[in-house]
Amino acid sequence: MPVLAGWRLRAWWGLAGGAVLLALWLLWPPRPAPGETLAPQPTLTILIWHWPFTDRPPDLPSDTCTHFGVTNCCLTANRSLLARADVVVFHHRELQMRWARLPLDRRPWGQPWVWASLESPSHTHGLGRLGGIFNWVLSYRRDSDIFVPYGHLEPRTGPPPPPLPAKSGVAAWVVSNFQEQQRRAQLYRQLARHLRVDVFGRAIGRPLCANCLLPTVARYRFYLAFENSQHRDYITEKLWRNALVAGTVPVVLGPPRANYEAFVPPDAFVHVDDFGSTRQLAAFLAGMNETRYQRFFAWRDRLRVRLFSDWRERFCAICARYPHLPRRQVYEDLEGWFQA
Repeated sequence: MPVLAGWRLRAWWGLAGGAVLLALWLLWPPRPAPGETLAPQPTLTILIWHWPFTDRPPDLPSDTCTHFGVTNCCLTANRSLLARADVVVFHHRELQMRWARLPLDRRPWGQPWVWASLESPSHTHGLGRLGGIFNWVLSYRRDSDIFVPYGHLEPRTGPPPPPLPAKSGVAAWVVSNFQEQQRRAQLYRQLARHLRVDVFGRAIGRPLCANCLLPTVARYRFYLAFENSQHRDYITEKLWRNALVAGTVPVVLGPPRANYEAFVPPDAFVHVDDFGSTRQLAAFLAGMNETRYQRFFAWRDRLRVRLFSDWRERFCAICARYPHLPRRQVYEDLEGWFQA
């Protein structure tokens, strides 16, 4: 594996502060300076046409968004409010499965519509019929109008990080949908010839309860953060929660290394593309001494993981971004944009 040059690490840390500030601004724009007064902002009504993955949306009291640091923002799933909603959000999964239909004939003139999805292009179908409809996109892509990553690193404040859990295994992988044709399945098969990988999940009949996943993964030195498909910015909870929060080193399969380095320090993960073969990767992981291993956690002294897993918080981000969103924009070729 090529050794990361010192200048590369210094360059990342030099950019990290700016990247963190940009991410925070995208999610929560700056507040006025002390003493500065602004005209009261009207409350925005964000209508969620179909709550993601369920027919039963959560309770949405009027102060929902204040719990996520966003004011003057009201989320609702009440479709009778279509005519007076400031923004309407459509989650693609329900459109793709045709569980929800677009109310095109009842759309008020000038009402912004948001297309929302956190799935990769490989698992997103039916976009060809959605051109010329949506004004804004909410997704994990950094060039989205409303950028909602699965997680990010923010400056650590307060006490130092807790000690790393004791390690008793080399590598673990949790997978709920194992398909032999996927690159991650093929890579696992090849890697397992040279390295012991303990596999958990529904796909192999070893499911982990919600509260068992992190403690189980934490016992391993490495976690296979293999995405189900490889696309720009598609970096999911497999990295953020299953590996970084658990306190293990992610071995990533996804977009190129440079894309990961836009989110995390270059010495915080192992990328499969850094090796010419799975045999070389296995030898690197199995032969790593403790000093080298601990270097993967240097970032924890300065940064901490912030997860974004609540759809309410994601939708509240629309209000935070609303003043900065283009008013006359229309995605004429939504499929072309997302598949690019």
